[in-house]
Amino acid sequence: MKYTNAKHILPEKLITEIQQYIQGETLYIPKQEKASRKWGSISGGRQWIDRRNAAIRQAFRNNSSIGQLAEEYFLSADTIKRIVYTKQK
Repeated sequence: MKYTNAKHILPEKLITEIQQYIQGETLYIPKQEKASRKWGSISGGRQWIDRRNAAIRQAFRNNSSIGQLAEEYFLSADTIKRIVYTKQK
């Protein structure tokens, strides 16, 4: 985690106001909700994995075995099991 001295970036009036609540301690200021994005949302990686996992689930429902799917998708059997046995949100 990167630390920045508040004196270098915040107005003195704001620092004085913050000091009413906390002094000499580390304070974490989280990103705004709109600034945070989920992994893969920009690159499309998340959508690609979601489509792959849906295809794996469908193939499993169509009687493909865990071993066949692991070999076809180059994933471990444990990963395939996690994909097919975990309930979707």
